[in-house]
Amino acid sequence: MIGFNSDHEAAPASALLSPRVAKTFGNSGWLHQELGLDHRPQQEAMANAVAEAFESDASLLFEAGTGVGKSLAYLVPAILHALESERPCIISTNTISLQEQIQNNDLELCRSLFGEIPELEGVRNFRTALLLGKSNYLCSNRLARAIETKGDLFGTPEQEELHRLAEWSQQTTTGLVQELTPAPNFEVWDNVNADSSTCNRKNCTPETCAYQRARARLRKAHLIIVNHSLLFALINATGSPEKGKGILFPDDFAVIDEAHTVPAIATEHFGLSLGSVGLQRLLNSLYNPKKKRGLLARHGGSHPKQAVVDAGETGEQFFGFIRERILKDRSIVRLRTEGWAEPTLGPPLRALIQHVNAVLSRLEEGPVHDELRDQRKRLESYHTGINQSLGLAPEDHVHWVERTGKQGGNVTLRNAPIDVAPYLRESLFQRETSVILTSATLAPAGRMDAFQTQVGADAVRAEIVSSPFDYENRMRIYLATDVPAPTPAEGRLALDILADYILFCAGKTEGGSLVLFTSYQDMRKVALEVEEAFQRLRRPFFIQGRDFARTELTRRFARSGNGILFGTDSFWAGVDVPGDALSQVIIARLPFENPTHPIPEAKCEWIRERGGNPFGEFTLPKALIKFRQGVGRLIRSNTDRGVVTLLDSRLVHKPYGRLFLASLPHTDIRKFSRDSREARFRPFPRIS
Repeated sequence: MIGFNSDHEAAPASALLSPRVAKTFGNSGWLHQELGLDHRPQQEAMANAVAEAFESDASLLFEAGTGVGKSLAYLVPAILHALESERPCIISTNTISLQEQIQNNDLELCRSLFGEIPELEGVRNFRTALLLGKSNYLCSNRLARAIETKGDLFGTPEQEELHRLAEWSQQTTTGLVQELTPAPNFEVWDNVNADSSTCNRKNCTPETCAYQRARARLRKAHLIIVNHSLLFALINATGSPEKGKGILFPDDFAVIDEAHTVPAIATEHFGLSLGSVGLQRLLNSLYNPKKKRGLLARHGGSHPKQAVVDAGETGEQFFGFIRERILKDRSIVRLRTEGWAEPTLGPPLRALIQHVNAVLSRLEEGPVHDELRDQRKRLESYHTGINQSLGLAPEDHVHWVERTGKQGGNVTLRNAPIDVAPYLRESLFQRETSVILTSATLAPAGRMDAFQTQVGADAVRAEIVSSPFDYENRMRIYLATDVPAPTPAEGRLALDILADYILFCAGKTEGGSLVLFTSYQDMRKVALEVEEAFQRLRRPFFIQGRDFARTELTRRFARSGNGILFGTDSFWAGVDVPGDALSQVIIARLPFENPTHPIPEAKCEWIRERGGNPFGEFTLPKALIKFRQGVGRLIRSNTDRGVVTLLDSRLVHKPYGRLFLASLPHTDIRKFSRDSREARFRPFPRIS
């Protein structure tokens, strides 16, 4: 993980921010005069609100509809404020695509703008850095030590991989694992990456170590770009700066884009995840009895090595019991009673920790001592985490076990806060600094109160600006009124009618169609019904999870021009395919979350115990936000046009249907049925 220190010292804020932002985004402002960009009143309103929040160290929630240009609306004030106040700004996104857009497009626009304006000439040379976890970087010091002691750590295949990494280290400029093709052997990379206290400023220098070079750039950066997952992992692991204000660095401030994902991502990272595979890898790094290798092979002695063996055997029994008894029939099981398993693993882990302590006391300070100390810390995390799981602590968390990985071979102990709002309030909104949360979908049906409650921001200022796109003339909305509800009794019939509608609507649309499901099982069943027909129509057909990874699947779909893409959960957001290649979004079912997963189940119970309405306070708001995200895949620029087709009759027959319809970009909703669809369904012709 990244460590943080007090390299950034506080400086007084300048009074120049708001006037400069007003000159940039105003009618006939610098954006228009120097870069030829259209004036957008919504973008101007957002930029001014962001600048005001930065100046007063206040937080802000801002929904900016698609096409507002929210990235520039927060980047320009963020850069100006970072340089004027000499404080770092954290920019956090959820998707790689938005991160790439910011790095490759928006920041370059900012640099071009600043270079054209004499008043801002000194701002042009702002510095940025990408914040990644330490395990992504090669550490030259650990690599050299691994080569020196390879006989203690690796067999012949792993030693060959080690030499491949050594050759790569002479060529790479970033030292990032993502550059390596094929990806490195996990065991080898685990011994040479920077995620170790061995990789520090005393042992490694920016001249020789990729991670220390990255860290040096971080210390000098005005903007630090990160993803949500790492942001909350770091907050949970290291906490906020102990003294003064700030989120990660002392006196920093932050913008969190794609903020509709924050409650779910923060919930995951403020919890616990301990897996059987991770424990086995940890023990093998200490001593592998089959290969006679590991940190303790040379430095331990017989008793510490036997302690590793004992812990490994007991671990297999402990996790084997969970796999064979608790997870026999299901992949996820919620834990409700303390002492759900015997505490057999605690004593051998405790004994192993004591043996490691004894070895550490005999070792001189140096790389081996640092490595062994890191492994001791991980052992202590397992020991503490398992005891907490057996005792269902903390009490404000939901606890469960699950099978993950190939063939469900990894048994994992999990917990997560039932209500993440207090954790977010403490780590984001009580840090005496400005935190901006923004997205195109924070306020379903025009209300942001549900989101404010979810993230602990009830007292935070909230603003909404609509999209500048001409949805009335560029988006047609069709609603099928006769698709049966997805009930067990109507299940087979509902899927048959769904398949028939998808075949009809996608077949009538000349460009590409994205079909969004809420269930992998339903998606696959419908795919079996329609694939042959689409093949006869010579329409490229893509199904999530079958042929390609998500990014490649989207790329091929966009390139095909008239493809049909079936997707589930992750395709409701982050898909950006402009033009005719995406001419229709078909929503097969309203995106209600599966209530049987431990997290939503516990959340609903918690709300009910407090006299609330779980459906109205939790399930419905989440579904409305996801629904808006799905609809938002269609129009991505002011030249796009197309059709949104809704195939869930609950929109007509259920009281909550009106809230979904109120969340659509306009109110001209054309209803049709199988009897009337030939006459009523009229998609746009191809533009090109």
